[in-house]
Amino acid sequence: MDDNRFEKGWAVLMEVDGEGGQRVIESLKEIAPDLGKYVVEFAFGDIYSREGLDLKQRQLVTLTALTVLGGCEPQLKVHLKAGLNVGLTQKEIVEAIMHCGPYVGFPRVLNAIFTAKEVFQGE
Repeated sequence: MDDNRFEKGWAVLMEVDGEGGQRVIESLKEIAPDLGKYVVEFAFGDIYSREGLDLKQRQLVTLTALTVLGGCEPQLKVHLKAGLNVGLTQKEIVEAIMHCGPYVGFPRVLNAIFTAKEVFQGE
């Protein structure tokens, strides 16, 4: 394992997701510890650490991608909280999700909006 890559990824994960990200990685230790390592190293050490987008922009892209995929509500909740954590407003999040409507349809957008509503209300 590239310790520097993991440490870099862990620092970004903590900045973006804080305790929520730590809980996700901890929950993988018993069943798939390598998956947790890949999330930290690749997603946060390699991708989130790149130049060109700030963390708010990256979270908007992530929220949009999860909305488009559909069926990702648990991960969407994590990233909705992360988006709020890095400074996105509820309005920005709602607008990004609604913007997906013409491209992916109402069912996926509605699912994402209702997931956002749960997060905004503190579940």
